[in-house]
Amino acid sequence: MATLLLARHGLTDLTGPVLAGWTPGVHLSEAGRAQAKALAERIAQVRLDAVVSSPLDRCQETAQAVADGRGLPVETDERFGECGYGEWTGRPLKELAEEPLWRVVQSHPSAAVFPGGEALADVQHRAVAAVRAWNDRLGEKAVYLACTHGDVIKAVVADALGLHLDQFQRITADPASLTVIRYTPLRPFVLRLNDVGELRFAEGSEEKDGGENSTGSDAAVGGGPGTT
Repeated sequence: MATLLLARHGLTDLTGPVLAGWTPGVHLSEAGRAQAKALAERIAQVRLDAVVSSPLDRCQETAQAVADGRGLPVETDERFGECGYGEWTGRPLKELAEEPLWRVVQSHPSAAVFPGGEALADVQHRAVAAVRAWNDRLGEKAVYLACTHGDVIKAVVADALGLHLDQFQRITADPASLTVIRYTPLRPFVLRLNDVGELRFAEGSEEKDGGENSTGSDAAVGGGPGTT
């Protein structure tokens, strides 16, 4: 029964107003580094057999905070990389919210294909394939962490819950949150979802953090689904 700890990267200076996507050189902000350190401290007593990361800097830095002191390398797997947003990359979210595709992303994400980029369905396919490959590689007793992005986490969770991808916008993955899934021969079990170490609700979160002004990947500031 392999156990996967899915961690979303910490905050960056672009988390919130801009769809960073695969923009190079997007590093953790000071707040994000503090979040990564706090995440590492929260799971310091958990045995990890591997630490895996998206190739993007913000995930590598978050994963390294977890790996430090464990004698483990951070292994990179591009299948845990951010959705390829194509021509949407680097654009303000308020601007993107006026695009016709925005409504598709919100209400029918299985049909969403970003111009010059990926389909959300393909993102789910590669991410779930990565999880299965790491489960097989590490073995049924393994416990490992994969640091990735909001939409990727939500897609993996939807698969684990047996939900259609069109329901994945109902799932939240906050910056530096932890989601835990145990994979058994019968079915996956979601043990923990969007754990940030404390119960908190941002004022107006329905509007700012998971509603019409969020694609669902890394857009949120301090809570809710996001877009970088």
